[in-house]
Amino acid sequence: MNNTYSIEVKGLSRRVADSSGILDILDNVSFSIVTGEAVAITGSSGSGKSTLLGLMAGLDTPTSGEVILLGESLFDLSEEQRAAFRARNVGFVFQSFQLLPNLTAIENVMLPLELAGRPARDAARHALEIVGLTERLHHYPRTLSGGEQQRVSLARAFVVQPRLLFVDEPTGSLDEHNGALVIDLMFSLLEERETTLVLVTHDPLLAARCQREIPLHGGRVVAPHAHV
Repeated sequence: MNNTYSIEVKGLSRRVADSSGILDILDNVSFSIVTGEAVAITGSSGSGKSTLLGLMAGLDTPTSGEVILLGESLFDLSEEQRAAFRARNVGFVFQSFQLLPNLTAIENVMLPLELAGRPARDAARHALEIVGLTERLHHYPRTLSGGEQQRVSLARAFVVQPRLLFVDEPTGSLDEHNGALVIDLMFSLLEERETTLVLVTHDPLLAARCQREIPLHGGRVVAPHAHV
């Protein structure tokens, strides 16, 4: 791990209007993440974790503040430019898998490469082999278990060789056994590359696998700390 920053979050706020007035979902959040670091964003439900992740990925826009990814100020880019940036640099893993139901496992993994105009089939096949799904290449999501679907989503995230990996509650839809398998697999893949991980979780055991924890409470950062 080197000492350059892959991610810088500066004064990030997100406010929305509701029936009672203005609600601060995020309030002046700032932190930096070093290249190759694994960081957990933690907090109870409603603390702003997933909103923060969405803003860091440029999937939503803040009320104020700045996100710099790999030296690029995200909100200086157009929506189209942000999408192109994500396609080149970012992998995603979601709690609900987000696989396209009308595509097979290999077609789901091929998709981000195809969208980026890159050779896809051989790379997707290799990615699925790495996550132990050689026998499931041509299966549709509905025929796969939850653990298998999450392994497909891991293969899809890593097939683009992302410099940044954003993960939202990756074990939330899995039983304990499959959740442990997926997490072990994810961290073993991370160790092979200098990928920077931002992991949203409410699970303290999962957060402890990361090098550092940034807890949120009421949309604010409270007592960030490193794991020994």
